[in-house]
Amino acid sequence: MTITILGSGTSQGVPVIGCECDVCKSPDSRNKRLRTSILIESGDTTICVDAGPDFRQQMLRENVKHLDAILITHHHKDHIGGLDDVRSFNFLQHFSMPVYASSVSQEEIKREFSYAFAEKDKLYPGAPTFNMIDIIDDKPIVINDLTIEPIRLKHLEMLCYGFRIGNFAYITDFNYISDESFDKLKGVEFLIIEALRREKHYSHLCLSEAIDIAQRLNVKKAWFTHIGHQMGRFEETGKTLPENLQLAYDGLKIEV
Repeated sequence: MTITILGSGTSQGVPVIGCECDVCKSPDSRNKRLRTSILIESGDTTICVDAGPDFRQQMLRENVKHLDAILITHHHKDHIGGLDDVRSFNFLQHFSMPVYASSVSQEEIKREFSYAFAEKDKLYPGAPTFNMIDIIDDKPIVINDLTIEPIRLKHLEMLCYGFRIGNFAYITDFNYISDESFDKLKGVEFLIIEALRREKHYSHLCLSEAIDIAQRLNVKKAWFTHIGHQMGRFEETGKTLPENLQLAYDGLKIEV
């Protein structure tokens, strides 16, 4: 299974519009971060976790020509803003895109993209088409050869889902994980986890909190994502981290 970091940045991305800091002005491509998302490829199956405003650019960069489904962690704009661009896959694949999301996130998607959910006789020609599927706690999601376990998280007061596939897990946009959800991550060897910045934040993990979770799980390797420009430059920050923990960057490919 191959995981590609489509984007590793926060809701504003990096560089931030108008910012003159060293990170935003860095020529290092690893400091240029699109909105957070990953691509998972296994055998003949390709799925995406989240489709933010940079979805089109990310699909073109990775030359994705087929997509079996999209998993939605939660309905903030930086995670659903690019869903209109599934139109290309609708045309190529001749089916509505399966989108797995909580019932709350589905309602927001239907509001945001109301033109795609109109009655058939009022549906705008060329609008994207979706097959909305509920994410249900304790019910695995099966997509072809992939079995995905939802991990319930809390993003301030918002429900957010992480996902586990075998010995790999992806958890982002949260500041609270219950003991029950933490137990579902035990045995994970490879982890992608958010780390917004060094300072604590009211609805995201900071770097020390992300390190703590990775070390408590005793993972072989962890990569930090959803990174803001406040984290510092990639190379300098990386030198301060334990050997098996590192910052993710856009385009990074991980073999699990």
